[in-house]
Amino acid sequence: MATGTSFGDEAPKPFEKGNASGRPDWADGLRQLYDSVVDEPLPDTFKDLLDRLDETDSEDNGCEANGSERGQS
Repeated sequence: MATGTSFGDEAPKPFEKGNASGRPDWADGLRQLYDSVVDEPLPDTFKDLLDRLDETDSEDNGCEANGSERGQS
């Protein structure tokens, strides 16, 4: 029975140094991907949703401050 994989016979080396910083090569690519996502601007639709949720939250807090309970008329 063969023990090789479709990626080759050599097992991956997750701690293999691939650059001057001592991190594996894939770590730099992952860091670049993460940084690019973090630097993306927040979409307007998401900002609008957050604003609506903030408004709903402040309305709910106002009811509690007046002694009202949710669901009662």
